[in-house]
Amino acid sequence: MSAAQTASARPSAPRAIDHCVLPTADLERARERLTALGFTVAPEGSHPFGTRNACVYFKDDTFLEALAVGDAAAADAAVATDNVFVARDRLFRAHCGEEGFSALVMRTDDADADHARFVAEGLSAGPELAFSRPVRDAAGGEDEARFKLAFATAPGDQPGAFFFACERVRAPQVDRVALTRHQNGVTGIDRVVLSCVEPDSHEALMRAVTGSAHVEAFPGGTDYHAANGLVSLLNDSGVKAMLAIAPEDGDDLRLRAIVFRAPDLERVHTALAEDGIEAMRHAGWLIVPPAEGQGAIFAFEEHA
Repeated sequence: MSAAQTASARPSAPRAIDHCVLPTADLERARERLTALGFTVAPEGSHPFGTRNACVYFKDDTFLEALAVGDAAAADAAVATDNVFVARDRLFRAHCGEEGFSALVMRTDDADADHARFVAEGLSAGPELAFSRPVRDAAGGEDEARFKLAFATAPGDQPGAFFFACERVRAPQVDRVALTRHQNGVTGIDRVVLSCVEPDSHEALMRAVTGSAHVEAFPGGTDYHAANGLVSLLNDSGVKAMLAIAPEDGDDLRLRAIVFRAPDLERVHTALAEDGIEAMRHAGWLIVPPAEGQGAIFAFEEHA
């Protein structure tokens, strides 16, 4: 691809955070944990390549995707046909365990152009994926959603994190309003936090993934401004300073935390306390360490 073609493949504006993928060994356990955290969890969904999910949808059009393997034979067949989504999920589980935070997903209007860019910049994780799946709302209504995904990964193919741009080719005609109302009052995702030893070494990847032209470096890391929030890449000391929890599991690139917008932190604290979940206060945030069914650090920031 020529320099002109590469430039034309670049997004003209920052991408928005779309969703976060949270692998789990037990989807029902994840549902229980997310419910205890004060979230409303959507009915279970399934993919045509062997994985299942339970999603938490927000008013800002972002969401969480708890992901489990439901049909091992279908997943095996998907990996054999270069399905990057399933292959990367399997790679993450093999190297990082069954519980965690495996993928940051950014929204796109043109997955084909994003794939071309990732290939041109040596960041592609493999071929695009187009698929459809049924989606149900809280009242039992069902419709079909269609997606196209373009995948990116750090050079050296580090197993602890991957990224993809998601084009919502067809939005399902279901009523999700009830699913965006949460006991804890959360309205959306404000920030996603990653870590590695040398944040500067992944600047090209982060710029390609976020489409961000607005980048701010500070002691301990770098913020990449997405269209609807921040993607923060920090070193270990930066993670400890921001979240009061130091990484303990290696030096490679890893997704660590999700920071949620909540209009009332006391409402969040009450929702957590009612289900016996302890949260620490740090730098004006409420922070809940990872647990089974909750693969990332969850932080809640008061945000009108």
